[in-house]
Amino acid sequence: MTATLASSDFDYVSQLVRTSAAIVLEPGKDYLVQSRLAPLAREQGLPDIAALVAAARTERGTALRDRIVEAMTTNETSFFRDVHPFEALKSDIIPAVMARRQAERTLTIWSAASSTGQEAYSLSMLLLDEFPHLASWKVTILASDISEAALDRARSGRYSQLEVNRGLPAAKLARHFDRDGATWVAKPRLREPMRFASVNLIGSWPAMPPIDIVMLRNVLIYFSVDTKREILGRMKRVMRPDGYLMLGNAETTLNIDDEFVRVEPTRGSCYQQRAHVTNGRTRT
Repeated sequence: MTATLASSDFDYVSQLVRTSAAIVLEPGKDYLVQSRLAPLAREQGLPDIAALVAAARTERGTALRDRIVEAMTTNETSFFRDVHPFEALKSDIIPAVMARRQAERTLTIWSAASSTGQEAYSLSMLLLDEFPHLASWKVTILASDISEAALDRARSGRYSQLEVNRGLPAAKLARHFDRDGATWVAKPRLREPMRFASVNLIGSWPAMPPIDIVMLRNVLIYFSVDTKREILGRMKRVMRPDGYLMLGNAETTLNIDDEFVRVEPTRGSCYQQRAHVTNGRTRT
């Protein structure tokens, strides 16, 4: 399945993902469409992507078009991805949140593009291993994604040897997962704080508790400036006023939403609302 992608087929896919998920697919990304949709074409028993697009254009419902959008929006993920954000959570962010929530003893984290769940389970491992006092708190990790297939994987808590080899230290694997044949399955205590929801960031959002920490890493890079601005505005409405927003290393709120200010010292790309920051540090 190596035929050149016709420009009309690329344009169709580009418009579909822009309309459905606000993702901007720049010209020249033919290779990405090929790599993401070739497996779907094979799964559908079709000879190539041209046939897949033709079927999507003429289908009565939206099932195939939804599958194309899911395939194009499934992002790279791994356990403890990029390391530094998790170090920042451990050393600075979670201790600061815990200090301010002592009276109510609640902590809510949203993994807003959790894909197949590795980020959310990494968060759960971090809390269990580094913050045992949270055992008496009400802790919620909300894991959401636009892809139902990805969410089903996340809910299962089941990962292949190749997947756990990507970022998950052997000691954590043994502590938090059980071996089941060729796969590893998350233990009940790791799953306990998890809540899963299908959320399209440009669609309607479900009711949420006030969020202390939002993990929105490596997501905004796919959107236009206007869409980034809209999403950040909506984030402010669901976050605690003193909550934290964590973005990917290549992402920023600068010149998009200046109410968010980068917080130091952290080695992650971490932001708070300006009213709670003085000289780059959180007000106490």
